[in-house]
Order: sequence, then C-alpha cells, then structure tokens
Amino acid sequence: MTLLLVALFVLFLLMGIPVAIVIGAATSMALNAANVPLMVVPQQMFAGINSFALVAVPMFVLAGDIMAHGEISRRLVAFADAIFGFVKGGLSVVSVLAGMFFAAISGSGAATTAAVGASLVPELKRKGYDPASAASLIAASGTIGVVIPPSVPMILYAVIAQESVAKLFLNGIIPGVAMGLGLIGIALVQGHRRAYPRGTELNIRTILKTLKSASWGLMAPVIILGGIFSGIFTPSEAAAVAVNYAVIVSLFIYRDLSLRDLYRIVVKAGVTTAVIMFVIAASSVLSWTLSNWQVPGAIADFALSLSGNVYLLLLIVMLLILLTGTFLETASALIILTPMLLPLAAQMGLGTVHFGIIIVVGLAIGMVTPPVAVNLFVASTTANLPIERIIRAVIPYLAVLLAVYLLIAFVPLILG
Repeated sequence: MTLLLVALFVLFLLMGIPVAIVIGAATSMALNAANVPLMVVPQQMFAGINSFALVAVPMFVLAGDIMAHGEISRRLVAFADAIFGFVKGGLSVVSVLAGMFFAAISGSGAATTAAVGASLVPELKRKGYDPASAASLIAASGTIGVVIPPSVPMILYAVIAQESVAKLFLNGIIPGVAMGLGLIGIALVQGHRRAYPRGTELNIRTILKTLKSASWGLMAPVIILGGIFSGIFTPSEAAAVAVNYAVIVSLFIYRDLSLRDLYRIVVKAGVTTAVIMFVIAASSVLSWTLSNWQVPGAIADFALSLSGNVYLLLLIVMLLILLTGTFLETASALIILTPMLLPLAAQMGLGTVHFGIIIVVGLAIGMVTPPVAVNLFVASTTANLPIERIIRAVIPYLAVLLAVYLLIAFVPLILG
C-alpha cells in the first residue's frame, strides 16, 4: 500500500494539482484501497490543526505582511545603509542586513524578499549594480526569514515533533546570523571585483537620525523575542503582541497604512493562513497513515543497514531534505519529512532541536533552488527580470548557504 501511496502522490504532482490536495487525495485513496474507514481522514485533519501553538501561525503571517507593506521595512533599510553604505558594494551588504532585520520580524522568507526587494532593487539598479546579482542576493537573504526567529516553519516543526517553540527559536539565531555573514562575505568580494560604488558616507549624525527613524521597527524583534525568552509570554501570545504592535506603529506612529490597506492585508494574510492550515490538515492524515504502516521505522532501519557511519547517514538525510525543498514548498515538505525522518535522527544521536534546525535550514535553502525557488520568483517579479538570469546569478550565494548548512549540521555533532 505504501507503493500505491507514493505512486498516486507522484502522479498527482505531475498533473499539476495543488500540493495540499495531492497529499489529501493520495492518502485517502490509499487508505480506501487498504479498507481503512475514511472517517479517519476528517478525524486526523481536525486533530492535526487542533494545537494551541498553531495560533501563532496566522498572527506572525499577518504581522509580517503589515510590516512588509508599511514604512517599517524602508526605515530599516535606511538605517542599515547609514552604517554600511560607505564600503564598496555597501548596498549589497545593506541588502543582507535588511533581510536579517526583517527576518526577526516577519518569520517568512517570501515576505522578507518582497519587503527588502521593493525598498532596495530600484536603488541598486540606479547605482549601477548588476540587477540579476542584486535580486538573487536579496532572494538568498530572504532564506534567513525562516531561520532567525520568529519562524513559521519552526512552529510547525515544534507541533509535529512535540518540541518547545522557544528552544527552536533560541537555537535558530546563530545559524541565521551565520547565513547572513556568509552572504555578506560574498557581497563584499563581489563589490571589490566589480568596482561597485560606495553608498552613503559614514556620518554619525546620519546614523543617529536613521536609528531614531527606524527605532520602532528595531524594537519589534526585541519585544517579540525578549518576551518569549524571558517567559513573559508564550510564542502564540508573542505573535498576537506582534500584530498589535505592527498595527499601532503603522496606523498611528508612521501613519503609512490606512484602514482600507489594513483590511486588504488582513484578507491576504487570511488566504495565506488558510493554505498553510489546509496543508497541515492534509499532511496530518499522511503522517498518521505512514506511522500506522510503520514507514518511518522501516526508513530508519533501511538507512542504518546501508551504513553505520553517522556522518554519511546525516549527509544522505541532508541531501534528501535539500532535494525535497527544491520541489515542494516549505510547509508541505516540513510536514511530510519530519515524521518520516525523526526516528532515524534519534537513532543517529541527533537531538530533536538540532534536527529541527537542520530540516528548517535545508528547506529554507530550497527557497532559492530551482525548480520551485519561491524567493527567486518573488525577486524576479520585484526586479522585473527573467527568472533564468536570476537563477544563474544566485549560484555563488547558494554555494555559501550550502557551506553554512554543512557547518550547522556537522559542527554540533562533532563537538557533541
């Protein structure tokens, strides 16, 4: 029956059916063929989304959308430019830093790419930067959006793995910063090789002015993450705080959004959340089915029979995660892979939190790896460039992200 499930899954994907429907339809048909009562399907769908931690998902999506459409992202870019714009290729560095700043607010890779791209792409073009390279760098920086907390994929993983969201958030900071530093290194090298111009001159008065202007945006991650790590509120409560903070800043302090704009953003966030929840519900049925048929255990046994070398097995698992991330969007891939690979990760001696970071970072890199590469498509639209040009330009940034990915996976294992 497992082969039938896989065959149906692949067939429906090739037919171009949306992933959530593919998961639900393939699983339901396989269960029916196995004479399992189909009442299981709605029961498991409801059970999959009946989690308090998932309350944070729509809230972080909404908070990210509000901040992406408002003045917050532009002011963060201006502050980063005031600090690092003076070096050669400094605007590229600003692109990465702005992505890291916004990542600590939005929790979404696509939202980070869209917000930073809308603010910086026109300026990068005007100053003579290669537009394809600039757009691909912004797309690569957007991958940090799901690694630096708050992170919607980390919340989903925490629900599936029954792990602490706060622990995952805390352990996501260093990998996210490492990814950012790697991209900054490449940006600086390219800036010198291509003789990119210097940007804003280093000026204390300008730094202080832009700091004051961006202070409300900079306070958002301090309030959200500080509240979570200090125990003042839970991640779900922090998400609600983030929405209220974003609304207050955008409507009453910066006054860059109207109530009509807010209504449109709420509707858009609602649609996005509905898609995510549908994927979670359908994937819950798949997870239950695989568990019932003891597929995760069989996968673990098969992998361990191939090799007793933990490092080689981890490399195989990482490759599987990367390949899955190139074909499926992050939420779907995460919900499918986590229950299948967790038993294997446990037998390899990987902690639940460490494996969570590995799978989230691997799927984040999939956001800039064709054919799906959602961040590249967002950057392509923002920069008004053919996707083929951006794909070629993203290769050096992708190489750096992969190098960081190897460090994230293997260094804790070596030290531990």
